[in-house]
Amino acid sequence: MKKIIFLICSVTIFTLQVFSQETIKNTSTVIRINFLNPGLEYEVPVLNKSTVSMNLGVGYGGSYPNLTTYASGWLYLVSPFFDLQYRNYYNLDKRISKEKSISFNSGNFWGVRMLTRGESLSSNITRTSNYDFAFGPTWGLQRSFGKINFLFDLGAVYYFDTKGNSGITPMLELNLGYNFKIKK
Repeated sequence: MKKIIFLICSVTIFTLQVFSQETIKNTSTVIRINFLNPGLEYEVPVLNKSTVSMNLGVGYGGSYPNLTTYASGWLYLVSPFFDLQYRNYYNLDKRISKEKSISFNSGNFWGVRMLTRGESLSSNITRTSNYDFAFGPTWGLQRSFGKINFLFDLGAVYYFDTKGNSGITPMLELNLGYNFKIKK
């Protein structure tokens, strides 16, 4: 499983480097430290109004309904995660015309997300497998206030584990972070 995750990360980084050679005017490369679900995020332009975001960290989450064999109380899971998301910012021109900031990729977006979680560090649930995956469309908004970043997105995801259990559920992400812009 670790080899598969390493392979996904390697192919993603290579692809991002190839696409990021184009001249991009509306989006920027950003490194971000996230606080609510602690992680290090790298967001890089791939087209004029699109980015790919990779976030690696340790986060808090709930259980997926069909991937839990036992749970008690308020369901929680703290585990390492890798979150890969394609974002197409559809309102950048409108924000520019209204003289609103698009700094650090501030805008509304639709996208596609792939999330994988590893072995739990702490939880009150028993999972059917130590690894699970989720994939699906998202809609969200990202705003930066100086170097402080706010992200909200939601969507429906298809989730599954390594044993073949699966289902569909809504997914919500809320995060605060600190931006570091990469100058080229």
